[in-house]
Amino acid sequence: MVAAERLTFFADAVIAIAITLLALELPMPAGTTNAELLHSVAEHRGEYIAFVISFVVIGAHWDGHHRVFRYVTSLGGRLSRLSMYWLLMQVVTPFATKVLTGDGAFQVRFGFYAAVQAAAGLLFLLMVREIRRNHLYRLGTPPGMFTNAIVRTGVLAGAFLVSIPMSFFTAYSYLCWIAMPVVTAIVMRILRRRAASITTGTGSLPRTQKSSPTTP
Repeated sequence: MVAAERLTFFADAVIAIAITLLALELPMPAGTTNAELLHSVAEHRGEYIAFVISFVVIGAHWDGHHRVFRYVTSLGGRLSRLSMYWLLMQVVTPFATKVLTGDGAFQVRFGFYAAVQAAAGLLFLLMVREIRRNHLYRLGTPPGMFTNAIVRTGVLAGAFLVSIPMSFFTAYSYLCWIAMPVVTAIVMRILRRRAASITTGTGSLPRTQKSSPTTP
C-alpha cells in the first residue's frame, strides 16, 4: 500500500511540473501602448490557445489517473513500468505543445502532438488492465469504476488517433479534440441507462414475455 501511495504522489508531482513547464513556455506580450500590447497578444494567440488545450488535456489525464489510483492498494505486474511511460508522455507534452505552435509542416507537428496524447491514453488503458488482471485494487471498489475509466480514456485516445489522418485533409482536424467531452458524455449516458435498465430488471426479459397477459 505504501508503494502504491508513493507512486500516486510521484505521479501528482510530475503532473504539476508538466503544467508548470507549460506556463513557462508562454510568450510574454510586448508593447508600450494598449494597442501594441493587444496586437502582440493577437500575434501569439496560437501559443495561448495551445496552452489552454494542453492544460485541459493534461488535466484530463490526471483526472483519469486520480479516479483509478485512489482504489489501488498495491503494485504488481507491469504497473510501475507502464506508469513511468505514461508519465513520460505527460512530461513530453510541453515540448509537443511548443512543436505544435511552430510555423509550417502542420501535419507533422499536429501528428506528433496527437500521437503523444494518444500514446498516453493507450498506456493508461494498459495500466487499468494490469490493475484488474492482478487485482491490485481494494475491496469495495465501485464495479463501474474501471468501465468509466476505460470509456473516458478510450474516447480521448481515439479522438487523437482519428485526428492524425484527418490533419492531411483539413486544418480543422483539431475539432476531434473539441468533440471529446461531448462524445464522452453521450457514451457515459448510454452506459448509465443500460446499467439502470439491468438493475431494475426492465432489460432482463424479452419484450414478448413482458407484454403477454398473465394466465390463470
